Amino acid sequence: MAKALDGVSDGTKLPLVEEFFTIQGEGFNAGKAAWLIRLGGCDIGCNWCDSRFSWNAEMFPLIETETIAGHAIQSGAKSVVVTGGEPLMWNLETLCSMLRERKISTFIETSGAYALSGKWDWICLSPKKNMPPSDNIFKQADELKVIIETQDDFKQAERYKKMVGPECKLFLQPEWSRFKVIIPEIVSYVKKNPVWRISLQIHKYMHIP
Repeated sequence: MAKALDGVSDGTKLPLVEEFFTIQGEGFNAGKAAWLIRLGGCDIGCNWCDSRFSWNAEMFPLIETETIAGHAIQSGAKSVVVTGGEPLMWNLETLCSMLRERKISTFIETSGAYALSGKWDWICLSPKKNMPPSDNIFKQADELKVIIETQDDFKQAERYKKMVGPECKLFLQPEWSRFKVIIPEIVSYVKKNPVWRISLQIHKYMHIP
């Protein structure tokens, strides 16, 4: 962890990229209203990432977690989604506790490459090839969302499917820049393997953040 970010290990401050009220755009909870908290920092480096601006945590201010939670509470949102970057680079115990004390549901989207911190009502595990998830997060995932860029990604998806729990929701999501090429293959795959569902990034169609 960079020296400029020393002091965040206890979770009382977090590198905040952005926060806003929106409609969830992907996966099982797509279409639901939520307050989104995007944290800075990611060392996974996916070539197709659509939030590269968040990778360097040192570019963003360290904000008191109490302040971040307060904004979410004041928004009136019933649920909060924490994303990144890779949000589990940071200790999220304090943030979760503050939100749950106010009966706000806590959702996280993570690659699973770092240890889980915080108590979550919904864990979306979106594994990345560059830095695979730790084994212990698979059984805790409520949702497995695999990004499909090439045919090889279907094989990865099947391998991950064997590692999650029986109640975990399974999604295949086309990599956005290859949508036209890959979506017919995903449709065909889901028809043959109906345990999977297709996740689309509906926020991009609606032109909202």
